[in-house]
Amino acid sequence: MRPVKLTMAAFALSLYLPAVARQHQAGQPKSPASQLETRFDQQLSPAHVGATIKELAAQPHHLGSARGKAVAEAILAKFKDYGWDARIATYQVLFPTPKTRVLEMTAPTRYKALLKEPALKEDASSGQEGQLPTYNAWGGDGDVTGQLVYVNFGLPEDYETLERLGIDVKGKIVIARYGRSWRGIKPKVAAEHGAIGCIIYSDPREDGYFEGDVYPKGAFKNEYGVQRGAVMDMVIYPGDPLTPGVGATENAKRLERSAAPTILKIPVLPISYHDAQPLLAALEGPVVPADWRGALPITYHTGPGKATVHLQVACNWDLVPVYDVIATIKGAQYPDEWVVRGNHHDAWVNGASDPISGIAALLEEAKAIGALVKSGYRPKRTLVYCAWDGEEPGLIGSTEWVEDHAEELQQKAVAYINTDGNGRGFLGAGGSHALTQLMDGIAKDVTDPQTKVSVYERRKALNLVRAAPAKRKELLDNKTLSLSALGSGSDYSPFFQHLGVPSLNLGFGGEDDGGEYHSIYDSYDHYSRFKDPEFHYGVALAQVAGRAVLRLADAEVLPFDFTDLYRTISGYVNELTAQATQMRESTEMENRLIAAHTYQLAADPTQPFVAPAPKAEVPYLDFSPLQNALVMLEKSSTKLRDTLSAAAVPPAVRQRLNEALYRAEQSLLTGNGLPRRSWFKHTIYAPGFYTGYGVKTLPGIREAMEQRNWKEAREQVRVVAEAVQRLSRKLEECASLIP
Repeated sequence: MRPVKLTMAAFALSLYLPAVARQHQAGQPKSPASQLETRFDQQLSPAHVGATIKELAAQPHHLGSARGKAVAEAILAKFKDYGWDARIATYQVLFPTPKTRVLEMTAPTRYKALLKEPALKEDASSGQEGQLPTYNAWGGDGDVTGQLVYVNFGLPEDYETLERLGIDVKGKIVIARYGRSWRGIKPKVAAEHGAIGCIIYSDPREDGYFEGDVYPKGAFKNEYGVQRGAVMDMVIYPGDPLTPGVGATENAKRLERSAAPTILKIPVLPISYHDAQPLLAALEGPVVPADWRGALPITYHTGPGKATVHLQVACNWDLVPVYDVIATIKGAQYPDEWVVRGNHHDAWVNGASDPISGIAALLEEAKAIGALVKSGYRPKRTLVYCAWDGEEPGLIGSTEWVEDHAEELQQKAVAYINTDGNGRGFLGAGGSHALTQLMDGIAKDVTDPQTKVSVYERRKALNLVRAAPAKRKELLDNKTLSLSALGSGSDYSPFFQHLGVPSLNLGFGGEDDGGEYHSIYDSYDHYSRFKDPEFHYGVALAQVAGRAVLRLADAEVLPFDFTDLYRTISGYVNELTAQATQMRESTEMENRLIAAHTYQLAADPTQPFVAPAPKAEVPYLDFSPLQNALVMLEKSSTKLRDTLSAAAVPPAVRQRLNEALYRAEQSLLTGNGLPRRSWFKHTIYAPGFYTGYGVKTLPGIREAMEQRNWKEAREQVRVVAEAVQRLSRKLEECASLIP
C-alpha cells in the first residue's frame, strides 16, 4: 500500500481540531461493548508493536525463502502463545527469481547499469545476505537489443501522444517511469504496442530528491534505490498463474507456463534513477511535453535515435511453498459465522513498512483478544486471523486459500478486514459501502495519537483542506465517514471481488512519505526514523481493525446499512450518465477540429506531427434499466433499515436474518464475470484493466465506454441492473424475516 501525500494542512488543522477536542471531553456512560473495547485497548502496547516490527523485519523473507518459512513459524508460535488455535496451510505455487539481469547501452556510448542497491552504514540490515536482486517478477525471459523510447508513465494515453509525434515503439525497448498506475500496466501496454522490452525507473520527481532529503539523511529514495515488484497481469486474475480459480494444492491441475495468460511475454527490469539518467540523456527525438518531464538534470527527449540498449532477463521458474498462517477462536453462539482478518507477512526484502507494520498491528489485536478470552470473554462468532504468504508477487497466498475454501467462505464469512502496512497520519478506509455506518462509528471512537481528537475528525480536517472551495460546504455538512471504493493491490481482492464477501481495507498514512517502497531500505531503521517512530499508529490501527472485528463478532444483528450502498451506486450511475454526455460532446467537437485541420495549423511545421484520427460518434446509452433497478434498491434498503430501527429482532430469526445480511453482497456478483476477465465477478468494484491497483466502479459499463464499445456497454447496463435487482430482492427477503 502506498500512503497518501499531504498538502499544506497544518494551519487549517490548528484552527479546526481544538474545537473538536473539546467536544470529545464530555464524558459518556460506557456501554458493555465499549467496556470490552476499553479492556481491549489496555492490552495494546506501542513498544510491543515496535518490538514485533524489529523481530519480523530483521532478515529478508520473500516467498519461498527459508527465512520466509521462519517468519511464518514465528507468527504461528505467537498466535499459539496468545491462546489461538493456529496452523499453517501450505500451497505449491510458481515463483520466478532472477538468474540473469543485464542492461547496457551499446550506442552512442557504452554504459552498463549497476542494478545494485548499496549497503548503508546507517541501515543495519541493508547489507544482509538473502536479498532478492532488483527485478520485476512475471516478466518474460528474453534477450533483446533495440532502440530506446521514453514513454512517460507508459499509459495508453502516453502512446497516443507518441503517435501524434510520429513515434512508433514497435520493435523497440521502452523506458517508463514509476507512478500514475500499477507497475504491471506499463509492460502490458508496451507489449500491446509492439515493444520488445520494458525498463521501469524511479524518477526523483515521484519519490526522490524532488520530494525531500534522500535516505539516509531523509526518507526519500536515493539515486540507487530500486522498486522491486510484480508485473503479473493481475487484472485477469491474481494468485498462482498456473491454477486459476482453484487452490494450488500439491495435486492441483496446472497450466503449462506458456499458456498462463497473466505471465507477460516481454522482458521487464526496474532500475534506479542513477542507472536511468545516462539512458535518458542519450535520447534524441522531440523534447517531451511539459507533464512528461521528471526531475533529473537533463532535457527529456522521447527518442528514438542513436540510443540502443541491450536487455537480458532470465529467471528460475520454480514451484515453491506458500505458508499461510490461519488462527481461530471458535464462536460461542454462531460458530459457523466467521469474521476474517488478514495481513500478509512476506516481503520483497525486509519489509518493515510493507507489510510488517501491518502484521504487527494484527498480532497486537490477536494478543489483546487472546487476553480477553483468557479472562472469560467469548466472541459470539468465530474469529479467523490470517497471515498471508506470497502477497507481493500477486496476492498468491490469500487467493489460493480463498479459492481452496470458496464454497465454505461464501456460506460462513461475515466480512473480511484487511491491512497491508501502516504509518503516521490519517485513517484510510475503503470497502463495502454497506459497512459505512460501522466504520463511521469506529472512526469517531478511536483517538488520533497526535492530536487527541477522533481519527474521523482528523481525516475530515484533511479532506476539507484538500478540497476545492466549492466542495468545502458539502464536506462540512457531511457528518459520516466516507469509505473509498476498493480496486486491487492487496489481499481483499479474492474475498471481495471474486466471492462477494463484504470487505474492508484499513491503514494510516500521509505523514510517512518516503522512497523505501520494495527496496532494501524498507527496514526497521528507516521505519523507526520516518514512518511511525513511536509506533503509536500501530496501536491506532489495532484499535480500528480490532473494533471492527469485535463489533462484527458480537453484534446481535449485523451492522449492515444498504442505504449507504444504494447512495453510492446511484452516485456512480450519475457519474456515468454525465460521462456519456461529456464524451458525446467532446467527440463531436474533436471531430470538427480534425475536419477543419485545426491540429495541423496549430502544430509547429518544423516538428514531426501526426493529426489525430476522427472517432466514431457516441450514441445515446439507455441507462433506464439500471435507474429503475436503483429505484427498487432505494425502496428495499430503506424498508430494511426502517424495519430494523422500529422493532427488535426476535432471537428465533436472528441467525437467518444475519446470514441473509452478510450474504447479500453476493447478489452483486455476475456468474460470467467481467468481460475478458471472468475471475472478477463483482459488478460494482474491480481493478481497472489499465489502472491495476486503481479502482473502476461499475467496471463492466465504465470500461466498455472508455473503449468505445457501445454494444458491450449496453449489455453491461443490463448485467448490472439485474445484479442490483437481485440485491433488492435479497433485502426484501431480509425485511420479511422480521415480524
